[in-house]
Amino acid sequence: MYLIINNKKILIKEYIKFKDRFKTLKFYLDKIDFGIKLPKKKRANTTFFCQRVDICFTDKDDKVLYLYEDVKSEKKIFKFKSKNIYYLPLNTVKYLKVGEQLKFRKK
Repeated sequence: MYLIINNKKILIKEYIKFKDRFKTLKFYLDKIDFGIKLPKKKRANTTFFCQRVDICFTDKDDKVLYLYEDVKSEKKIFKFKSKNIYYLPLNTVKYLKVGEQLKFRKK
């Protein structure tokens, strides 16, 4: 699945298994060029992330509720209205707006 932002395609990996959801981007040293979707989650945790990320909280229909740009490591963010969390590469949420619907493409 690809997320379309500003005419740019970003590969989105959906993590459902506990092991994947726990690890996310912990100790990932390479610069990320993909995004991670964590469904049915209300809390973002960047503990042990080795790089900064952008975070997008959405509802069940992938409508943007909250945006956080350039989040550093060791942060915890709680948003109880959210249903999905997206960890995205840097400088991607600056093209999104709160209330906007995310656009996806299969390939």
